[in-house]
Amino acid sequence: MKSTQNRPIILLLILLALVASAGVCSAARDAGSGYSYGDTAGKNDDCLACHGSRQQVSAAAFIDQTQFAHTTHARIGCPSCHGAVSPRHPDGARTPRADCRECHVDINAEYAKSIHADKTPCAGCHNPHKVETPKEISGQEINQMCSGCHEGFKMTAKHSEWLPQAELHLRMLPCITCHTGSKSYFISMYIVKGKDDSRYGKQEVASYQDLQKIAGNRSIVSLIDANGDNYISLAELRLFNSDPSHKKLRLQGMMTPETASHKFEILDNRRNCTFCHASGPGAMQTSFVALPEANGTFKRVAVEKGAVLGALYGTPDFYMMGSTKSPAFNIIGLAIICCGLIMPVCHGFLRFLTRKNRKGKEHQS
Repeated sequence: MKSTQNRPIILLLILLALVASAGVCSAARDAGSGYSYGDTAGKNDDCLACHGSRQQVSAAAFIDQTQFAHTTHARIGCPSCHGAVSPRHPDGARTPRADCRECHVDINAEYAKSIHADKTPCAGCHNPHKVETPKEISGQEINQMCSGCHEGFKMTAKHSEWLPQAELHLRMLPCITCHTGSKSYFISMYIVKGKDDSRYGKQEVASYQDLQKIAGNRSIVSLIDANGDNYISLAELRLFNSDPSHKKLRLQGMMTPETASHKFEILDNRRNCTFCHASGPGAMQTSFVALPEANGTFKRVAVEKGAVLGALYGTPDFYMMGSTKSPAFNIIGLAIICCGLIMPVCHGFLRFLTRKNRKGKEHQS
């Protein structure tokens, strides 16, 4: 009876012991990793005092503090990846670098199965001091990572063996859209401009400095979000496209995965045009305008559903065919069909009305 009465107390003591043990393990893990989340700013400042200055370090060792500040790596602190710094640094031995696999276990397992696994390490594609997610980077920047190894002309020639307008496709799609099994696609709209502000030729994503100069004292998002509600309507898209002061700018859409897969591969279903051009209402309706920020990332602003379908009034440089067509295109298509029928119908009708006259002339002859 006595042991039964003490059982709740014993269970409580066991529970408290487990909680205490978890706290000790967590503290030991933080100590072993060489950093504490509460004391990263000072440690980063010590490193960036030199590495944040182009005058004190080489170009390869320079770290852009604005771009680095927003990354997860900045939050966990420099010592988490560069642990045992020599007291004689920078004159001593080279500072050790962490193996990305220590933290990114799942990504490493995925990458190990890809065709790139034995070609390049993580740093071959990612700069750890300004690493960004697909939501924070433009499609053109994603492709620039790939172009470090995959030369543009060769890739265009290779894809031209089966892909119509290969150069256009390679410019308008991030490589990871077709060469990974990523999920949850959306349409990113970027403000682009031509070289020397020309509306012709190759269009590049406008930089933060370019757009801030146009916006003046206003925020960049105000260029397209006229009422400042952090939501872009179709009416605001049309206003942006028709505004004479924006004649040097245009919107360009790219189909981008929400979360990138690191299992790079050649997927046969990507050679089927319907993968992009009849993706269904989900991908068609989900879209954002991606606007550059001062720290090198992009801010996404949600766009009213239907923008990618209203090509004439929404995004002139993007249109996907599919189950839900653009109403404007439906009207134009119907008008073309009607115009094509006018001539034969009218001709047949006139022949019907004049059939007696023609028969009379035939008898006379």
